[in-house]
Amino acid sequence: MGLFEALFLGLLQGLTEFLPISSSGHLVIVETFLKLDVEKLKIFDVMLHLGSLSAIIIYFWKDFMGLVKGFLAFLRLYKTNPHIQIYQKLIGFLIVATIPAVIIGLLFGDSIDYLFRNVWYIGIFMIIVGEVFILAEKALAKYKVKKEIGLKQALIIGCAQALALAPGISRSGSTISAGLFLGIPREKAARFSFLMAIPAIIGAGVLTGVKDLTAGDFNFEIATMLVGFLASLLASFAAVYFLMRFLKNNTLRPFAYYLFVVGGLMIAVNLLW
Repeated sequence: MGLFEALFLGLLQGLTEFLPISSSGHLVIVETFLKLDVEKLKIFDVMLHLGSLSAIIIYFWKDFMGLVKGFLAFLRLYKTNPHIQIYQKLIGFLIVATIPAVIIGLLFGDSIDYLFRNVWYIGIFMIIVGEVFILAEKALAKYKVKKEIGLKQALIIGCAQALALAPGISRSGSTISAGLFLGIPREKAARFSFLMAIPAIIGAGVLTGVKDLTAGDFNFEIATMLVGFLASLLASFAAVYFLMRFLKNNTLRPFAYYLFVVGGLMIAVNLLW
């Protein structure tokens, strides 16, 4: 892989990881049309996700440090106070929200990826997710009093995240829309979704990295890895920055229309190819 390809894949991963348009779906589309060997890209993919993880930590630095202090307070290594207790509660919500994806991923992750990793399913899932966005916005509009995230809400949002194991279903899109169905404001739903990405990316990255390094499947140059990492970091940060501000005064509808177009094109291409 050359530096240009690494730059392109890094930018693609970063932009689509946090915009609700499915990073896995776009990567499968690119891999299909460029005829890339996805099995040889897995360790490189870990670096791209590490870039996305770094962007989340930088953007939500105060929240991240609050979570770290809350965890240390659990271990009695940091003095607790009302502010830290808020983050301790958030840690509990994030753990609960992560459990469904962990269970489904360990039991069926490889099978799901194998069965649905083609442009036909990508197109179908994108159209379905786009319709879910529209329904979620209608549901949110019916709530006169907006809700907060609790243990029950965290579990439901976590189940939505588990659905995103299938390529073509956006992780951020599924979790944010789940929050909207529950009456949680867009910005709060997006913040929780992005914080959920921290354990999700760490878990997936560690699992993939250990498998590939154990198998000795590390054949990328440092420069290629670095370019991919930096491109993913910058694009991810830009995507998070944009979406958090966009959702203050806008709905998910534009992303739904985008998914309708791309999903329809993928179905058409699959039928005509």
